[in-house]
Amino acid sequence: MQAINIIHSRFVPLQMENVDTDQIIPARFLKATTRDGFGKNLFRDWRYENNDETKPKAGFVLNDPAYTGEILVAGKNFGCGSSREHAAWSIHDYGFRVVVSSFFADIFKNNALNNGLIPVQVSDVFLDKIFSLENGSTLTINLEQQTITIDKTAEQESFEISDYKRTCLLNGYDDIDFLLSIKADIEEFEKHPA
Repeated sequence: MQAINIIHSRFVPLQMENVDTDQIIPARFLKATTRDGFGKNLFRDWRYENNDETKPKAGFVLNDPAYTGEILVAGKNFGCGSSREHAAWSIHDYGFRVVVSSFFADIFKNNALNNGLIPVQVSDVFLDKIFSLENGSTLTINLEQQTITIDKTAEQESFEISDYKRTCLLNGYDDIDFLLSIKADIEEFEKHPA
């Protein structure tokens, strides 16, 4: 995993609520067991007419080249539905490093954190402020300070993340890497248990 601290980027606004994991990555694409290649099927049924990549739907935000960035901003209750880890894989593989919403399904949130994707939960009011920004506006996510800032206005909110997952993301650790990073402490504890 890549270490993350500050992400300063434009954002892609997905103004939809209750986006479930089957909409994020349809079940027919869950055959692979590695994380690579899922990004091309992110929001597949919303992006293409009749599953045809040569017929992108003009009204869908990911098909509009004017919207770019490493941050996906979505409506309330993002990642609900089934527990498929592939949803986080597809968002990350597409190029997003952060998802902002006013509420995340717990399983999706944990899957995101385990796969190097930062779920930033903000208030409904702050989310509305982001959605009201013009295209090209930027956000800054500071993982160490646990803040999200609207750069144009300097308005800021804090977000919650477990200390353990924050440490892992800041250092680019998965769970095994974290254990290896504290190997000396573990060995010392084994020699002198409490």
